[in-house]
Amino acid sequence: MKVTLNRINEDYLLEGKGENNISVLIDNKTNDEVHGASPMELLLMAVGGCNAIDIIYVLKKQRQVVDSYKVEVVGTREEVREAKPFKSIHVTVYLEGDIAPAKALRAASLSFEKYCSVSITLEKSVKITYEVVLNGTKI
Repeated sequence: MKVTLNRINEDYLLEGKGENNISVLIDNKTNDEVHGASPMELLLMAVGGCNAIDIIYVLKKQRQVVDSYKVEVVGTREEVREAKPFKSIHVTVYLEGDIAPAKALRAASLSFEKYCSVSITLEKSVKITYEVVLNGTKI
């Protein structure tokens, strides 16, 4: 796997592209005018996106009907020398549809503990927790 990043203005704005050549804008959030996500926001999006793909895949395979999928990812940071890495990440998965609660929980468990390469990459240094809300009710 390979990505490239090219600076596209006189400040910090970068255009990142993966092997599929789709652009993602990355910027420094300290500027007045921000044109992209920060690297730390992208990391949270990567956790949420990776788990979303896994969970939806597992539920579809189990013939569950996913009408809506939303995820909220919250990272808590701590100061380490001059950096502020994530200390913990909490993911809330919001599912709507004709989905058995046990299957929703199992899909999330499989994703976070077995399938999601992003979460598994981070698990040695960041505590990752999750919860599932199905049709408006936490399960």
